[in-house]
Amino acid sequence: MKLGLRLSVVLLAAAPLAGLRPASAQLIGHGGPVRAIAVSVDGKTVLSGSFDTAAIRWSLATESAEQVLRLHADAVNAVAFLGEARMATAGADGRIAIWTAGRQQPDKVFEGHTGPIVALAVSPDVSTLASASWDRTVRLWSLLDGTSRVLEGHSQNVNGVAFTPDGQSLVSVGYDQTMRVWHLTDGTSEIAKLPAPLNAVAIAPDGEIVTGAADGRLRMMTADGKESGSVVVDATPIVALVISHDGALIAVAGISGSVVIVDRRARSVLRTLVGAGMPVWSVAFQPDGATLLTGGADGKIRRWNALTGDTLGSNLLGTPTDPLAGYAGDRGAEIFRACVACHTLSDKEVQRAGPTLAGLYGRKIASLPGYRFSDALKRMGIVWTPETVAKLFEVGPNAYTPGTKMPEQRIGSAEDRRALTEFLARATAK
Repeated sequence: MKLGLRLSVVLLAAAPLAGLRPASAQLIGHGGPVRAIAVSVDGKTVLSGSFDTAAIRWSLATESAEQVLRLHADAVNAVAFLGEARMATAGADGRIAIWTAGRQQPDKVFEGHTGPIVALAVSPDVSTLASASWDRTVRLWSLLDGTSRVLEGHSQNVNGVAFTPDGQSLVSVGYDQTMRVWHLTDGTSEIAKLPAPLNAVAIAPDGEIVTGAADGRLRMMTADGKESGSVVVDATPIVALVISHDGALIAVAGISGSVVIVDRRARSVLRTLVGAGMPVWSVAFQPDGATLLTGGADGKIRRWNALTGDTLGSNLLGTPTDPLAGYAGDRGAEIFRACVACHTLSDKEVQRAGPTLAGLYGRKIASLPGYRFSDALKRMGIVWTPETVAKLFEVGPNAYTPGTKMPEQRIGSAEDRRALTEFLARATAK
């Protein structure tokens, strides 16, 4: 159950800074899957973006959150460092925010995309930011004056973008199975048609282009769009990839939860990192070329030695305590289990992707302080009771709460609806 939420590529709500805690093994603080990770040039700071709508700036020295960046109304799908003190975040709300470390509000907000932004790239001279969007366009943004240039041509979602090492060209990949090399100085471009939809792209220091596809295969491409090699890394779609700073290694993340380390020059798989068994959405190398960070569906950022496959830190693969462990055998709790990724039952727990359900009954819809609800929900007069929650799942969110961002879902059995509402009465009472 997700009251007032949409679960697609985006989930809502940011964890308050006070709820973030240092962790010796992993960076824990996001209330949803970690969709994007970037590492500062000096390797001391990490920036992460999550489906929970927040970005977090972390200190690796103290293994703790230094700043929570809140602006986006949807998932933060892409993040980037812009030199030493500036950062960029981009979201499913189609906006890009430019931040200075330590400031609570963005310096600038770039708007223009009409669909979710899913990838960012920074030019080598840090003068231009490129964004890839599901509105089928790529945009170039001047970091000096905010002016933009639109690159059109993809016929479906654009999923990845990267600058060439000389900054003279930009490469984009999309679900239309094409890789496009845009020559920025003269406006010309090359198009390479590949066998599968493309989800990610990265460019090595020597200019070789590496694409990650929905068929689980890496394809190495020349600067003029010719395939020069390939490696099968997974049976499921590749969702993220990164090349180490020296160009030797490629880290590839897939929907299956695997992270595969590939020797780029040998075109071979070196090893597979054994994680928590959940999808890995993001990967980033530290400057040393050996330390890899991965962002998981459980909201945690893990660190690995990519050369050995060893985890870094103690208890790195520890799983969260089951919040429903105390309700074994409770039918209502089992129905609710699908909701624990988004909602807590107590306001004492760290905020997850959705609003806490603590004190749910008797509360007016969209009235919980500190949570961003849609305007459509704020205009409604529904008060949550066992009857209204049951009605929500009897007729479905689209009919009961028009304009909600919640996915359409119903509980057909009246007995199951009653078990759920009785469980919530016991578990959410303050």
